[in-house]
Amino acid sequence: MQPRTPGEPEPRSQDRRVLRSRAALMAAAVQLVSERGSTAIPVTDLAEAADVSRQLIYLQFGDRDTLLVEAAADLVRRELIAETEDDDLEALEGAPAMARHFAAHRPFYRAMLTGSCAFAMTRTLNSLFSRVNEKAVRQRFGELDEDVARDLAAFVAGGTGAVVNDWLIGGADPLDPEELAHRLLRLSEVVTGSRTPADGGPNR
Repeated sequence: MQPRTPGEPEPRSQDRRVLRSRAALMAAAVQLVSERGSTAIPVTDLAEAADVSRQLIYLQFGDRDTLLVEAAADLVRRELIAETEDDDLEALEGAPAMARHFAAHRPFYRAMLTGSCAFAMTRTLNSLFSRVNEKAVRQRFGELDEDVARDLAAFVAGGTGAVVNDWLIGGADPLDPEELAHRLLRLSEVVTGSRTPADGGPNR
């Protein structure tokens, strides 16, 4: 079985035992990274925590970092992104929900964003949120060229990610989800034109 690209939806034809072992490994990854505050988790520890063999990690994910990034993508999909029956991503619950999610899982995300798989982690999350943002971009700006809509969605995802990452890594303990939500909503108002930096109020 070929390892999947992190963030790619689960094939529906997979054997239930395979899905159970994948779920156990991803749960173990989130737990151990959160507890230790590091991505330097030995493969043996991950396998033992999930009650599977070391070989299964390599068979299903290819390597440890791919497992860790897929665990992060799975966490985002389950808690922030609702998938329809045809695997199209629906809209996020909103900035407050995003802020609460990342604050609740700060030890995990901070380790992921500063550890060995930081680049792959950022790229995967940006890809997930870009797919969501593309729908929002089309709703907000109407008919757009395919490339423009895709690039604008990626631009928004990357900018939002930079703000969230800085908050997660360098923010004072305890994190204040309301503060991040306010920052993101304020940026959204400026980007969409419903608020301008000059007058601080709605456009007329």
